[in-house]
Amino acid sequence: MNQRTMIAAAATSLMSLALLSSPAFAQTAPKEKCFGIAKAGQNDCASVNGVHSCAGQAKVDNDKGEWKYVATGTCKQMGGLSQDQAKMDKKS
Repeated sequence: MNQRTMIAAAATSLMSLALLSSPAFAQTAPKEKCFGIAKAGQNDCASVNGVHSCAGQAKVDNDKGEWKYVATGTCKQMGGLSQDQAKMDKKS
């Protein structure tokens, strides 16, 4: 093997290790849906009451029918609601 091939192989190995150790490949913490904390246009998916079915379609900040994924256990600290709470709130 010539020197150029060895250097290319070493560089490829180093880049592969760097990519595999990046946070994108790290195991992520469990998440939960948190209702009532999404800003307008920043919800993660469909509203609880079926007004729309896509992410990014929230019309107002902190609508209790809109949600975002947050780390499990942090929703209440952020002032959000669980899915059951949001459904109950929308019924009344």
